Amino acid sequence: MALFKKKETETSALPEVLPKHVGFIMDGNGRWAKKRGLPRPLGHAEGAKTFRKILRHCKDVGLQTVSFYAFSTENWKRPQEEVQAIMNIFREYLDDVRELLTENTRMIFLGSKDAFDKDIQEKMLRIEEDTKDCNEMTLLLAANYGGRDDITHAARILAEKVRKGEISPDDITEKLVAENLYTAGYPDVDFLIRPSGELRLSNFLIWQCAYAEYYFTNILWPDFSPAELDKALIEYANRHRRFGGV
Repeated sequence: MALFKKKETETSALPEVLPKHVGFIMDGNGRWAKKRGLPRPLGHAEGAKTFRKILRHCKDVGLQTVSFYAFSTENWKRPQEEVQAIMNIFREYLDDVRELLTENTRMIFLGSKDAFDKDIQEKMLRIEEDTKDCNEMTLLLAANYGGRDDITHAARILAEKVRKGEISPDDITEKLVAENLYTAGYPDVDFLIRPSGELRLSNFLIWQCAYAEYYFTNILWPDFSPAELDKALIEYANRHRRFGGV
């Protein structure tokens, strides 16, 4: 299945001011399947289809940076059968994603790759290398990712630099911490979208979402559509972001 399909949705009604970085927590796959009397892995397969549609639409409307929460550091605790099904879907996606190379979209994986099987690690590294010069849109895919792990990882890097005498503790600023997160070089999240009715971040980009606008909907991720994304973007444009000011 091709990752990107021909644009099907009219985008002219969208506001001119769009967020620079939109984050998506893809939640509700298992509940979508359960509601239909289907195995949970089939919900994840449907969620992967929705991911493709939404990613295509993000590019069509001109978003610069998008991040998707695909698999958290805590998701390894799920039943082994479900985890294995998700990994198989992930393998298929990584083969599918080669079309990104012709779409001028850079792809970066957030989180440690070490926990994945070697073949998955190799696919991830190859995609990052092959898309490194693409600059029309950036896709940040959080896989084996956790916000606390992200900050801990950055702290270890900075602690090692202090140990080596490369920096002093007084040199550590918010900017320096941000430069050592998995998202280094990319803007913080402006707009965080979470379907499924849950009202929390679930450890997703907790540093980067410090001043994000949140958008929650009861729609389960497999049913989230380009039209729903348009609706969310219009609401974002009507919000007033003060960043602590007046």
